Amino acid sequence: MGNSQSPPADPRFSSATRAFTQKELEDLQSLFVSLAAQSKSNNEYISLSVFQAYFGLKGSLGERLFDLVTQQGKDNKLTFHDLVIAKSVYEKGTRDDIEEFIYQLLDVTSDGIVGRCDIESVLAAILQSIFSLEVSDRGSSSHHDIIDVFLNAATFSKDVQGAAEKSMSFEDFRSWCALLPSVRKFLGSLLIPPDAGRPGSQVPKLVYGDNIDPDLILLKEEYAWHIGGALPHQELEEWKLLYHSAINGLSFNTFLGSISNGEGPTILIAKDKEGYIYGGYASQPWERHGDFYGDLKSFLFQLYPKASIFKPTGANNNVQWCAANFSSESIPNGIGFGGRVNHFGLFLSASFDVGHTFTCTTFGSPCLSKSNRIFPEVIECWGIVQNGAQQEKNGAMKRTVLERFKEDRHMLNMVGLANSSE
Repeated sequence: MGNSQSPPADPRFSSATRAFTQKELEDLQSLFVSLAAQSKSNNEYISLSVFQAYFGLKGSLGERLFDLVTQQGKDNKLTFHDLVIAKSVYEKGTRDDIEEFIYQLLDVTSDGIVGRCDIESVLAAILQSIFSLEVSDRGSSSHHDIIDVFLNAATFSKDVQGAAEKSMSFEDFRSWCALLPSVRKFLGSLLIPPDAGRPGSQVPKLVYGDNIDPDLILLKEEYAWHIGGALPHQELEEWKLLYHSAINGLSFNTFLGSISNGEGPTILIAKDKEGYIYGGYASQPWERHGDFYGDLKSFLFQLYPKASIFKPTGANNNVQWCAANFSSESIPNGIGFGGRVNHFGLFLSASFDVGHTFTCTTFGSPCLSKSNRIFPEVIECWGIVQNGAQQEKNGAMKRTVLERFKEDRHMLNMVGLANSSE
């Protein structure tokens, strides 16, 4: 392949250089020279060990990426030409080019088949990179469970000649990435150094009181990383626990009171008596309405036994629901996401002890639990902490939720529609 000083005889290299600015090429050259020096290669190539150490990718995933970047040269030598060509495809290519590269990356055994074991190895490498823990460090009851929930979102529909198990097709891969945007972000940015703020690596800081037993918390940091994959960077700094049913009690009014000072987006999570964990991201504050409201930034998600995110399809604007003190059956008291009245994508009644989840066109989501009727066992709500400027803007535009509830309650009393939803 030549060294870093060789003329660009390879037409692929000449074409690849056109994807970069002169400054970007100079930066790539500087990076190559630095890593080649660490490789003690007389400025000719980067070794596998130096490559893995710099990009923070150990094990089979790092080896497979190196193999693809070197165009499967099998000599453990990554030249400057290799680096430019790979980055031009992986970072500057079309969506199809990039996703084809990532799909090949998943084949860590290099046998031309993306099987279940390949995906399991990739997920283990991702978790090790982000959380700096080997899978064995947490035991089968924790980290292995996390791998399983991401693995359970995958589909393997491609027949493999001579094999009993099916493999993941390219379309299966695309569907899997749509359900797991955090995984897609991470796998799409592996040639960015970890210390440069690699997309798909940020985990929100979870803040809750010292008096709360961590074992009570539904939102594991791995789940927070999963949900955060669908959110903008500025919403991934800090999430604060606003309400937990084990601490505050299963009460709708207490829930509304606990989140009344929150002015930004919230994350609602429920665990039902079947053991399923799911919820929704609400981009707008929980305010009392007699109809759907909100915007298309909200989404539904599953956390256990399968991890998935379901973003709005654009089929309708039935995003958030928050009703209290209504006596009409057409306005059910409680909170929900998507679908239609009495047939929500997710709904928790005002009693907070029952709800439902149905297939939902708003988010393209399935029933989130084992059955449509759900019985919440634990409910928690997290507030996304925003910077001061955003908080001031929100504060200037709205009054508190409780103030609006009091005014609406007064109006309902006047027209005789109010009842208790405690």
